Amino acid sequence: MASKITMGKDGKLIIPNNPIIPFIEGDGIGPEIWKVAEKVFNTAVEKAYGSERKIEWKEMLAGEKAFKQTGEWLPAATLQTAREFMVSIKGPLTTPIGGGIRSLNVAMRQDLDLYACVRPVKWFKGVPSPVVHPEKVDMVIFRENTEDIYAGIEWKAGSAEAQKFEKFLIEEMGVKNIRFPGDSSYGVKPVSNQGSKRLVRAAIEYALENKLPSVTLVHKGNIMKFTEGGFKNWGYEVARQEFGEYTFTWDEWDTLKKEKGEAHANEVQREALSSGKLLVKDMIADNFLQQILIAPNDFSVVATLNLNGDYISDALAAEVGGIGIAPGANINFKTGYAVFEATHGTAPKFAGTDSMNPSSVILSGCMLLDYIGWKEAAEIITTALQATIMRKTVTIDFYNLMTGATLLKTSEFGNEVIANMGMFTGDGQLKKSSSL
Repeated sequence: MASKITMGKDGKLIIPNNPIIPFIEGDGIGPEIWKVAEKVFNTAVEKAYGSERKIEWKEMLAGEKAFKQTGEWLPAATLQTAREFMVSIKGPLTTPIGGGIRSLNVAMRQDLDLYACVRPVKWFKGVPSPVVHPEKVDMVIFRENTEDIYAGIEWKAGSAEAQKFEKFLIEEMGVKNIRFPGDSSYGVKPVSNQGSKRLVRAAIEYALENKLPSVTLVHKGNIMKFTEGGFKNWGYEVARQEFGEYTFTWDEWDTLKKEKGEAHANEVQREALSSGKLLVKDMIADNFLQQILIAPNDFSVVATLNLNGDYISDALAAEVGGIGIAPGANINFKTGYAVFEATHGTAPKFAGTDSMNPSSVILSGCMLLDYIGWKEAAEIITTALQATIMRKTVTIDFYNLMTGATLLKTSEFGNEVIANMGMFTGDGQLKKSSSL
């Protein structure tokens, strides 16, 4: 009998063999992509566990479908369902015009306090890429999901609110560097000690659990000292105070250099890393965007604030084939609430054409399966997806960039992924019977 995922007293999720997992099929191309993805998930679970485990999918409404049926873009019942069942997955959603909702995706993240936007970025062999060595890109981005620009605190130029805020800045705060007073919109960027630390804490825990070499704090602290710079400093504090036994940080290096010279600092760092400690470092955001092109293998886990994370996630996705194959998740690692999601848009012009790449939702589903501990099913899907791409049996986005490829519809691509389940051996090698 199907039942809910719950949180145990030990702070760990309790996963039944037949969990009920809500889904939002999404707008635009969402329904046709979800149909394919669900079939892939169900087949992989059956192949991995037989009749022992099975997911019962429960639809919840958001976006255009919700608006047509309920008159609301994001019904309260949907948010309650996401809370009640804890783990869910969604397709792309339309951003409604008017109505006071900036973004349905953002609204869900804010309401459920899904503070970590987690996006693994890894190249699948055979995927067309604009860089020479996409195989060197293998990172997991932890993007703060509730503060910074997602707080949504801003006032339109010329509004009474903007004028009031401007007057406060000038007359009470002594601000003198507003270039065009009376003609400016304003935005406030909240970045907290608590919010920064819980995000960096999750990134460090992930890196340690997966035996990865580094966590990079990406920021613009050279310009914004107390917000972006605060994020960096608080991140280092977490590393030192809570994970000091397992980490070596660049601010420790700076202290050693001042006290005993650069050679000594380098030697201590070398010894720390050779002993297996995690390196926690930082980098200015614009330099980081350059380095992921020049030296992507220098980075494994990245922790950053919201706006930086927006740019970084999409730039990295482009290096490995685009957001059509980029998965994503929004997670609160304390409460256990998680919403896995497509990272691409609704593409309304292509809705109903059965032509778009379903890989983003499929791989987001793999993240979900990993999250609930069903790693065998996730592995079946990822290896089958790899085999499908290597066979050059792909949807239009990859077909246009490949030579000798076979063009498939969305539904056909899903069937091909299913057909290729079991194409790889347990050690990641192609089976000898394969024609690849």
